[in-house]
Parts: sequence; structure tokens; C-alpha cells
Amino acid sequence: MPAVTARAGSRRRTISEMNMVPFIDVMLVLLIIFMVSAPLITTGVVDLPTVGKASSKPDRVIEVVVGVDEALKLRVDGKDQGSVTLARLVGEVRAAQKGAQNAPVVISADKAAKYDAVVKVMDRLRQGGVERVGLLTKTTG
Repeated sequence: MPAVTARAGSRRRTISEMNMVPFIDVMLVLLIIFMVSAPLITTGVVDLPTVGKASSKPDRVIEVVVGVDEALKLRVDGKDQGSVTLARLVGEVRAAQKGAQNAPVVISADKAAKYDAVVKVMDRLRQGGVERVGLLTKTTG
């Protein structure tokens, strides 16, 4: 763009101006393209999992409680069985299942517990051959 000079008294100074017309033209063309193409875009449907209600309560529920300090406790049918270490967790869970391999094992953790501790517990149970491992959630209402 050529610089325009203006005389202001005896001094010369240059006036720089940016031409905004091409920029506005491009933006209007893009706006029209997006307005025309927006109704043609198909939206995908995402099926989110829902928490279902079981028709019958399982015979035995084994719960592994992860505390804030990564301490593990074992509960069977709501009764505390004491604390357990991560190394002995699979053996204790197998003993609590008492031959019922399909007994569900749920992991409940304090909200301040580290995510890594919960994943370690789940991973250890999966590696030990425990088939039904789930996470316990609290619902409101």
C-alpha cells in the first residue's frame, strides 16, 4: 500500500491506513458459507451409559473401600472384614467369594482419594482373575 503524505505546516508526515474492505468481504463470504452448510451437517447420536436398577439383589456383595491415605478395607454384605494390603487383596477377595466366582466386587473410594489408588485396586483385581469388578456410585434423590 502506498503511504499517503499530508502537509501539516512545514513538516511532512506519513499517514498509514489499513484497507479493511477485503477483510470484511472475506468474512462475509465465510459467514454465508457456514450459514448454508450448517443445516446439511448431520449430527451424531451419542449413547451414554445409564445406571440401571437390578431386578434382584446379588447373594453376596464384596466391597473394597479405598481411603484417603490409600488404605484398603474389605466389606462383605455391609460388614467390615478389616483392613487389607494391596498385595493380599486378591486372596482376601477370593476367600470372601467362597467359590461364587460371579459374586460382584465393587470399589468405593473417598472423594479425596487419589484416582491412581483406585486404578491400582481395579487393575490388581482384574489381574487376579476377578471377573465382575465395578465402581460404586452415590445417587442423589
